[in-house]
Amino acid sequence: MLSWRELESAEPALAAAAGDLFRVRKHHVLATLRSNGSPRLSGQEVWFGQGELWFGVMGGALRARDLQRDGRFELHTSSTDPPNWTGDAKLAGLAEEITRPEEVRRAMSAQEQVPPGSFHLFRCRLAEVVVTRLGEPADHLVFESWREGRGALRRERR
Repeated sequence: MLSWRELESAEPALAAAAGDLFRVRKHHVLATLRSNGSPRLSGQEVWFGQGELWFGVMGGALRARDLQRDGRFELHTSSTDPPNWTGDAKLAGLAEEITRPEEVRRAMSAQEQVPPGSFHLFRCRLAEVVVTRLGEPADHLVFESWREGRGALRRERR
């Protein structure tokens, strides 16, 4: 699995497109697995720093417990309605909880505001990245993706 920096090195155009889509809006949708195996969807803020993709979760939140038990996650950008739609990005991989105080301080240094109270900090390791957007002309969809073990792929759907 790749860090964000490793994705930027391996697939710079795809990483740039996905990163731009995640930076357009503050809130996104995080999918985790509940203890019974069913999905849990939660609103989630993310940020990029030190070559990593990070997110924090309020102390004791159910999605934090989900990730502590099973680190698999999917993250989907917030979307807008046409005609303002610029595309969607989806990421999948493992969320690694960071607990060492010096690592937490380093990761949070890029943040304007550190959450009050307790929180869980997660670093994302990526197994899959997908960017979906309109092609040119805007009569078809373009899917650009990277998957661990497969590499990059571009498909169009009309």
